[in-house]
Amino acid sequence: MVNTDMYYLNQVMANLFLETPVSDSDRMNFRTIASLVDFWKYAEGPLLEGLFWDTWYNNQTLPGHKNNSRIYYENLLLGAPQVRQLKVRNNTCTVHPSFQSLMKECYYDYSFKGEDTSSFGLNNGPEWKYSASVSLSPFHWGSIGIYRNGGFILTLPSSKSKSLKKLTSLRLNSWLTRGTRVVFIDFSVYNVNINLFCIIRLVIEFPATGGALPSSQFFSVKLLRYVTFFDYFLASCEVIFCLFIVAFTVQEIIKIKHFKFAYFRSGWNWLEMLLVALSCFAIAFNIYRTSKVSLLLDKLLSDDQEYPDFYFLAYYQTRYNNMIAINVFFAWIKIFKFISFNKTMSQLSSTLSRCAKDIIGFAIMFFIIFFAYAQLGYLVFGSQVEEFSTFPNCIFTQFRIVLGDINFVSIEQANRVLGPIYFITFVFFVFFVLLNMFLAIINDTYSEVKADFSVIKSPDFEISDLIRQGYNKALVKLKLKKTTMDDLYDPELQDKDLKEMEDLASLSGRGVMDEKSIQSAIQMKKWRDRLQQKYYSPEEPAAFLDHAEPVSQQEFQQLFLYTIELEKQLHYLSSKLNHVMKKISAANEAAAKK
Repeated sequence: MVNTDMYYLNQVMANLFLETPVSDSDRMNFRTIASLVDFWKYAEGPLLEGLFWDTWYNNQTLPGHKNNSRIYYENLLLGAPQVRQLKVRNNTCTVHPSFQSLMKECYYDYSFKGEDTSSFGLNNGPEWKYSASVSLSPFHWGSIGIYRNGGFILTLPSSKSKSLKKLTSLRLNSWLTRGTRVVFIDFSVYNVNINLFCIIRLVIEFPATGGALPSSQFFSVKLLRYVTFFDYFLASCEVIFCLFIVAFTVQEIIKIKHFKFAYFRSGWNWLEMLLVALSCFAIAFNIYRTSKVSLLLDKLLSDDQEYPDFYFLAYYQTRYNNMIAINVFFAWIKIFKFISFNKTMSQLSSTLSRCAKDIIGFAIMFFIIFFAYAQLGYLVFGSQVEEFSTFPNCIFTQFRIVLGDINFVSIEQANRVLGPIYFITFVFFVFFVLLNMFLAIINDTYSEVKADFSVIKSPDFEISDLIRQGYNKALVKLKLKKTTMDDLYDPELQDKDLKEMEDLASLSGRGVMDEKSIQSAIQMKKWRDRLQQKYYSPEEPAAFLDHAEPVSQQEFQQLFLYTIELEKQLHYLSSKLNHVMKKISAANEAAAKK
C-alpha cells in the first residue's frame, strides 16, 4: 500500500510544479502566487513547461503513439489536463450606504447558495458555460472554504503550443473575474517503471480579501495491483485474509448468540467488532477499486483527449490506506489482551484504571484553564499572529507552548503588555502547576499498584513456573519422571526451611493440607521472615522501641495484606481441625458400639 517510491514520486512532481520559477529574472513560482496576474504567469510558463515534454534533451522527438508527453522522460501524462474555476454572483454581500456611490459590486466568500452558474464572456465554449459535475469525487476542502465539483471547465489541448494559445485567449478575454474564488488544475501521470499513478491537483483560492492562497495535493497510488509475481503472491495472501475474516466473523456471531447482551459489556469485544467492520469495508473497497480502474483505463485508451478522473480513486485510496493504518493500529493494541500475564502490563492497566476518576476530575480543571487561555489568545492576538488566527489554531499553539515550541517575538510584537503576561502566566499555571499535578496523580497511583503487586504475587505472573510445571507433567505422563514434592520448593533452602517443608509434605501425605495450602503456607513464611527482619530484632528489643520509625503507606499495605492472609489461613486450619475432631468423635462412637 505504501512504499518509498511513492514518496520520491511525490517529491519529484512537487519540485517540478511547485518550485520551478517563471524565468531566470522572475523567480515567482506556484508557492508565491499572490494575485490573478501571478496565476496567468504561472499557467502560461512553468505549468505548460512541466506538462508537455515532447522532445529529448537533444531536441529529438520522444517515441510514443498518441500522447507524446513524458514528464521527466519517465512519467506518462494520462489524457488531457483540466483547469476548472468556481465563481460567486455579484451582490452576494451588502455594500454600506456610505460607500454605495463608490462601490457598485460586492462579491462575498464562496458558498453553495452564492455560486454563479450563469454563462459569461464569449459564451462559445465549455469554459464559458457552467458544467454540473457527474464525478464521484468529494467536495474539496480548501484553506478558506469547501468547494463543490463542477464549474467552468477548460480541457487543455494535447500540445504545448495549442494550450498556450488557449490560455492566452482566456487571459485576454478575462476568463477570471472578481467573482472567481478558486481555480483547480487537475492531471494524472503514470510511471511504468514502478507501476504507480500520481494524481496531482493544484489549487489557487482567491479570497474576498484579495490576493491568492495556493495549495496542492499529490497522491501516488498503486491502482494496478496485480502485475508481478509478488503481486499475485499478495493476492493469495488477501484471499487467505478474506477467509480468516469470514471465520472470525462467524466466531463473533456465535459469541453474540451465546452471551447475548453480556457480549457488549466488554471493551475488547467492541474492538473485535471494529476490526471486523474495517476489514470487511477494506475488502469491498479493494474489489470496487480494481473494477473501476479497469473501466477508466478502457475509457482513456479509447479517447486520450479527455480528462481521466482518477482523482476520486486516489482520494478514496488514501482514505483506504488511512483506514488500514487504523486497523493495524488497533490490531497491535489487541496484543494487550493476550499479554495480561505480564506483570508490567498488568501494573500499567491497573494504574490507569485506578486513577481514572482522578484524571477525569483533573482534566475538567485543566481544560477550563486551557480553553480560557485559548480564548484570551484568540481575542488578543487573532488579527496579528498566524498561530492565533483561528480558535483551533490557538489550541494547537498552546499544546506547542507546553512542548517548548513558541514564537514569543510575534506575541510580544502583537501586544507588548498582554503578550508577556499571557505567556508567563500560561507557562506557570499550565506547565509548572497542572502538568506536575497530572504526573503526581500517575506517580502516586503507580506506587500504590506496585506496592500491592510486590506483596501479592499472582500465579499468573509465574510464566517460568507454568512452563516448568507443564514440562514436568509431560514427563510424568510419559512415565519418564515420578511425581515428587521437589517442584514445591527451592532445593537450596536452609536446613530449617527444609524441615518445615518436610513437615508440610507429611501433612499433605496424611490429607490434612493440599498442594495449594502448602504453597500458601510457604508464601506466608516468606512474608513473616521479611517483616520480622524489618520490624523486630530479638537481640535489641529496647533499641527497636526507642528508634521505631513510622510505618509508610507501602509497608502498611504489606502488613494489612499479611494480616488478611493470616486470617484466611487460621480460618482454614480451624475448619480442618473441626473436620478432624468430627472424624475422631465418629471413630470413638464406633469403637464404643463394638
